[in-house]
Amino acid sequence: MLIDDLLRSVVESGASDLHLKPGRPPMQRLKGRLQPMGGDPLAADALRTLLMGMLPEKQRAKIESDLYADFAYSVPGVSRFRATIFHQRGTLAAVLRRVPIEFPSLDEWNLPEVLKEFTKLQQGLVLVTGPTGSGKSSTLAALIREIVERRPVHVVSVEDPIEFLIRDGTGTVTQREIGTDSLSFAHALRNTLRQDPDVIMVGEMRDLETISSALSAAETGHLVVSTLHTSSAAQTVDRIIGAFPEGHHTQIQQQLSRVIEAVICLRLVERQDGAGRVAAVEILRSSPRVRKLVEDGALQELHEEIERSVAYERMQSLNQSLAALVINGVITRERALTDSPSPEDLDLLLRKMLYAGEHGATGLRHDSEDDMALSKADFSHILRLQEIEKNYEELQERFGREIAERDARILQLEAETQGASEQGGASDAAMRTLLEEKDKLARALSFQKQEYEMKLEKLQNRIRELSNTAAPAEAGPRGGIFRR
Repeated sequence: MLIDDLLRSVVESGASDLHLKPGRPPMQRLKGRLQPMGGDPLAADALRTLLMGMLPEKQRAKIESDLYADFAYSVPGVSRFRATIFHQRGTLAAVLRRVPIEFPSLDEWNLPEVLKEFTKLQQGLVLVTGPTGSGKSSTLAALIREIVERRPVHVVSVEDPIEFLIRDGTGTVTQREIGTDSLSFAHALRNTLRQDPDVIMVGEMRDLETISSALSAAETGHLVVSTLHTSSAAQTVDRIIGAFPEGHHTQIQQQLSRVIEAVICLRLVERQDGAGRVAAVEILRSSPRVRKLVEDGALQELHEEIERSVAYERMQSLNQSLAALVINGVITRERALTDSPSPEDLDLLLRKMLYAGEHGATGLRHDSEDDMALSKADFSHILRLQEIEKNYEELQERFGREIAERDARILQLEAETQGASEQGGASDAAMRTLLEEKDKLARALSFQKQEYEMKLEKLQNRIRELSNTAAPAEAGPRGGIFRR
């Protein structure tokens, strides 16, 4: 058995990870689920020989002294992999994660458009968070790729190990690996400040010293982008503050409130069409209110502020992103509730927005080419559609009311004209005045109708651009946000 052959099979099947453990056949993670690759169970001695043969010379001593080793491994012409070899029950085991040589951009990831605004920041702290395997590294690399392609800056990355290889563009990239190019994250960060960086990417903020160095770099005029293993924006802020001794919390809250620009929290959810998984995205971004909450340590209010700030700040909670994915038909309601941090709140949100009956789900569909460019995990898009619908209904109501008033006035003038004609007592001048007023109102009515028809046509075109308003067949004739 050759490790390169196993990894080639992993890539060919579209799996993300390879698991090697004594006593079991090789396992691969495909669409989020572990499954055997076939073959005989791995013998401990054979697996040890296989894994030790993968290790660079420097790492062989590390596996004996530290009992684990993290490193990058490449299969030429196939892919790169992030490898971890470790001890378990006195034997060696390993997990290798695929790191594609070509990785998706922010557009190809179909992430909310607001994430591009974070790549234009000149300084501050941007964090990408989520559980293991949620796409943090890919999203981090996509953010750096966007920066390098569009801005003339120097980006310095500090990683353990280097995962995605990022090419120079308008800007230039220096990638440093712990163990090869530097001794530790904290040591590399201190040294990086002397390398004239504009943007600093830290693979992971693992310890107090690294967190402290990252905060200081963000405070001294650099844009720092990094990751944390947390499941929400509020938990991310709490984790950073909690990493410091209690006596320093007030100082760190003040420092963090000055530098924090955004927290992007990811969670991969199984698609209802079975074609893999899609990212639900919680977004926290800086605002005067957010900075005040962080400074005061009122972290329990951050979640409420996120959900209130969708329309103006383009923030959104994980529940709101899950709701957008359900609305757009990407994931099922049941899957969303399973992966939600608060299923009761999500169920209430879905019922409020989408369900006319107990089981009648519907959604806005992105069927046109323009609509496909919009992120289906972006809840703010749903709110914009609702606002357009509200304006549309108000315009229709006002148009109908004004037309009715003018119609009534015309009928009144016709009656007066007819009465004056029958009576024969009205002067020619009065008759002409009434006829002129009638003609004037008729022309005004015709112009008013044309004006409102043009406004309604513009609104209808805007609605068609943003969303196909037709609901799925199972929703019935009354399903959907737009029920016309």
